[in-house]
Amino acid sequence: MTAQRALVTPDLAASQRRILAVLVAAQILSGAGLAAGITVGALLAQDMLGGTGLAGVPSALFTIGSAAAAVSVGRISQRFGRRLGLALGYGTGALGSVGVVAAAVADNVVLLLISLFVYGAGTATNLQARYAGADLAAPAHRGRAVSTVLVATTVGAVVGPNLVTVMGDFAEGLGIPALAGPFILAAIAYAAAGAVLWVMLRPDPLLLARAAAADTADHAVGPDIEPSAARTWNPSVVLGTTVMVVTQLVMVGVMTMTPIHMQHHGHGTGAAGLVIAIHVAAMYLPSPLSGRLADRFGPRVVAAAAAVTMLAAGVTAAAAPVHSVPALAVALALLGLGWNFGLISGTAIITDAVPLATRARTQGTVDLTIAIAGAGGGLSSGVMVAATSYGWLALLGAAISLLIVPALALHARRV
Repeated sequence: MTAQRALVTPDLAASQRRILAVLVAAQILSGAGLAAGITVGALLAQDMLGGTGLAGVPSALFTIGSAAAAVSVGRISQRFGRRLGLALGYGTGALGSVGVVAAAVADNVVLLLISLFVYGAGTATNLQARYAGADLAAPAHRGRAVSTVLVATTVGAVVGPNLVTVMGDFAEGLGIPALAGPFILAAIAYAAAGAVLWVMLRPDPLLLARAAAADTADHAVGPDIEPSAARTWNPSVVLGTTVMVVTQLVMVGVMTMTPIHMQHHGHGTGAAGLVIAIHVAAMYLPSPLSGRLADRFGPRVVAAAAAVTMLAAGVTAAAAPVHSVPALAVALALLGLGWNFGLISGTAIITDAVPLATRARTQGTVDLTIAIAGAGGGLSSGVMVAATSYGWLALLGAAISLLIVPALALHARRV
């Protein structure tokens, strides 16, 4: 207990400010790594594997890798703290990025598939960092804390896609295929983010939160007491998971096939990079607004907004003229905004509902479920577009997004 009490000594508000500053710095770096796979992953796979039907394989693979990493990062964080879990996650993502570059140079499909799986650890860690921002936040400000971490990703994630051409030229100068260029940037960005967290994320937010809770008499469950599964997976956790699963499934499915759809209608990688940059900006930039809305009106209201926005995104994407970059940009912006509403609201619902004793582990399991949904969306999107069209894929996504509405109604009735 002495060690725990020593952790409580610093002022919690000051510690939270420092932790958020460190997380923001790491997220800015990691955002560039996150954007590489989104922008050129499908195009690289199409070149190496051949055929549109397989273009969703990279998204599926690094999302499956993200699922596996989410559980690992969650369990490591649960036992040793956020600092070690997040630093290892980003380091693994950097290793996967290097593997993708090596696979492109060697034209080795097996190595490409393995490396994309490993690369997914960076995506998982980027999302897990949002929980670290909420560990010390007061319940009334958790939405804002989560949003602060997420919005930081915008800088790197928006700059990254717009460096596709620059990094492609740089890669070609080194004798590396142009489409592997963004993964060079990803390797550097993920490695730098991991280093920042390892060196500077002190005190550890989860360990400090546990120590503060153990020092408070009204904390019902200590950090070493395991709550029952029924308490951990209560209706609120199920609702938060459902919201994030639905928005992830729809977002990944439509986003993955947008660069392919644009390429098939004569648009270059620069135009695709611009649309994806706008999409990624919409995924993260509105986070302060989403967080404030969640804190003021409740996360369930924001979850309902996610359903409506995703519906509008699907309809807009389906109706967009094939040669109109602005129309596709609007559709992808709405898609990103809907995902943001879903992630902020779902994260706030779950963080409020899960005790500290199992918080990191449960959050890792939740992110596993989200990643599996994203993998399903990425893998099936290419198959569906090959069998039907991009428009039908977008309309299906719009319909699926409405599943959030009955989930909210059922939760209201149960609670």
